[in-house]
Amino acid sequence: MENYNLTYKPFGTSAILIEWPAKIDEKIIQDIISFEKLVAKEQGVVDTIIAYNSLTISYNKDTNYSTHYKYRNSYTKKVQKLTELYVQKRDHIQKSQKIWQIPVCYDVAFGLDLEAISKEKECSVVDIIDLHTQPNYLIYFLGFQPGFLYLGGLNPQIHIPRKANPRLRVEKGSVGIGGEQTGVYPKDSAGGWNLIGKSPIDFFNIQKPQPCFAKAGDYIQFEAIDLETFYQIYEEVNKGKYQPKFEWK
Repeated sequence: MENYNLTYKPFGTSAILIEWPAKIDEKIIQDIISFEKLVAKEQGVVDTIIAYNSLTISYNKDTNYSTHYKYRNSYTKKVQKLTELYVQKRDHIQKSQKIWQIPVCYDVAFGLDLEAISKEKECSVVDIIDLHTQPNYLIYFLGFQPGFLYLGGLNPQIHIPRKANPRLRVEKGSVGIGGEQTGVYPKDSAGGWNLIGKSPIDFFNIQKPQPCFAKAGDYIQFEAIDLETFYQIYEEVNKGKYQPKFEWK
């Protein structure tokens, strides 16, 4: 795995921001994820946050020193340790990548913008569904809302700008396209993405030990289902009987 020239910055009084080249790239995010797995095991680390081209590391309160000298001394030592750790980095994600199989109903009852996209792209609704279900989408990171997955890999043929006038309410589970990205709304919210379907499963459940089943570095595979299957799975989810399915990459 390639090593990049990283930039280290103090982030508040008890965190460090590490930045990679400022672009969305699968090799970069895989490098960040691999490094994060090593960093998370380090003494004093309480949290890590992954983004497209950065990793934020939060340390325990002992790092928050009362004098500028002590803080700078601690920061310098931690950056030195992180730099050494990065050089020693190995690929820690290849054996733990999952492809999550996400059921999506593309019925017009949920795909409110399918026909508009079809006209814009001069293709059939079936073509849009086929293009949307073909890729394995890499999860770059989670954000925006708890359980919202930032996915890479949408076919350029169905890239379409966000709506000029966002909807005030988009239902939980709605699957949309916004620009070069696709994703699933984990809860009811306002939103400006073009809606093409809906998934009946939970992407975030605070009652579970792991509230979001997927993580950065995993993949998503959308699978088309009909309305009947949608409501069958929906009932299983409500009864706590549904478990998201996956296979190893």
